[in-house]
Amino acid sequence: MTGAVVPAARPGRGPGRVRTAVLASVADQGVAALTNIAVVVFVARGADAATFAHFAVVYTVFTLLLGAFTAYVGQALVLCRGDTAERARECRTAVAFTPVAAAAFTVPLTVPALVVPGGIPSGLAALGLVLPVVLTQDALRYAFSLLGRPGRALAGDLLRLAVVLPALAMLPSGTGTFGTVLAWGLSALPALALGLFLLRRAIGPARRVPETGPGGTPGADPAGDRGGEPMGDGPARRPLRALLARGHLGRRFVVEFGVGNAGTHLAVIGLGVFASPLAVGALRGATTLFGPMNVLYNAVTGFGPPLLNRLGAPARRARAAAATGGALAVMAVCWGLVLYLLPAEAGRQVLGETWDAAAVLLPATGTQYAIMAAGVCGLVTLRVLRPGATLPIQVTFSALSVVCLVGGYLLGGVLGAAWGLVVGSAAKSLAAWWRVRRVLRDPGPEGEADPGETAAPRDPEGRAGAAPGCGRTPAGVREDARDAGVRPPV
Repeated sequence: MTGAVVPAARPGRGPGRVRTAVLASVADQGVAALTNIAVVVFVARGADAATFAHFAVVYTVFTLLLGAFTAYVGQALVLCRGDTAERARECRTAVAFTPVAAAAFTVPLTVPALVVPGGIPSGLAALGLVLPVVLTQDALRYAFSLLGRPGRALAGDLLRLAVVLPALAMLPSGTGTFGTVLAWGLSALPALALGLFLLRRAIGPARRVPETGPGGTPGADPAGDRGGEPMGDGPARRPLRALLARGHLGRRFVVEFGVGNAGTHLAVIGLGVFASPLAVGALRGATTLFGPMNVLYNAVTGFGPPLLNRLGAPARRARAAAATGGALAVMAVCWGLVLYLLPAEAGRQVLGETWDAAAVLLPATGTQYAIMAAGVCGLVTLRVLRPGATLPIQVTFSALSVVCLVGGYLLGGVLGAAWGLVVGSAAKSLAAWWRVRRVLRDPGPEGEADPGETAAPRDPEGRAGAAPGCGRTPAGVREDARDAGVRPPV
């Protein structure tokens, strides 16, 4: 039976190499966020009001699709804990799956333009054409994270940033939404080409794998003249339909993404519609000021699992995540103090007239982000130890955060709403770490045994299945749900 063990650290991968990987991951996330901000600002400054309004709507649709694909493909990918060949195979599968899945959105996005040409429908049509390019380029970032090569992801994102702004600058005056979105999307082609080249160098070309070999083992030479060694020089990939399987962890993560984002956003929108639009502006303004912390939290969520998996024992992973959460909490407090002490004149240069309303919320928002640091690291730890256990926490406490937000507003206006979000974030953080503690203390029904120390499952025909954490819902999660008489969300 093929064991699915946590890969040992490569020779020479000391603390310095780990620090370099962490810095490269944070820098890559920062460059990606900077690119998104720069694109919106650049289009806003160069396009007329109508074109920018249409572009903003299209870009919002893209942001939602990007988040969904990141959850379904990227976040499931970085949880893989197989050996080098297993991880390379998963990377090739994810990168091949992304453009195919993205192309499925082309027709739904282009059909409205056939009915109502121009404006937002034409922008959505352009988005449908370039979606496979931009999403595949983003998927490569997670592949390099899993392979321990975040510097290559950073190189691709730097090239993306260097190309997109000149591409938009060269657009002639009066370019409509279709041309603007098309130029933005096609500007990712050089970064995509570089990423595919670097990925091929990292994992080699695909190899031909027979359906079954002697004893039903995939990849063995049927003739036996190669001693059962794999054919070719590089790793094979799984069939793309494997990422559509019912047990794929991406299904859970998409639900988490939807619940975590939709609930709070809808509640904030509801405040603007039924209460005061100024409350929405103040909350959004205060949150925008903590953008640098969002970059760090996204880096932890997207690129933290491969780094934690290198630490071996579950307790060591949890301690490292807790230390990271503490460091991020301190950074959030310090950043909040900097903003709180910022002169009003400087603050108005950033947020304009919204600064006065947002500045009142800084103590609450700073507290929320400090607590969120612990919550983010707790959820990442839980994903590493038991991936399927995060969904109930996200669903329950995202709903609680909405209740706290609305209740706080009813009791204390916009400031009460901000402190309500603090209460919701604190509850989610406590729940995440409480669950981590149970997983560490009880390796039985409540706590999954460390997947890195167990053998890979086999299917009924005797073939080795995917390593736990490589995109499949752990068996323990399914069995717990079945024993409780409920059907686990998939």
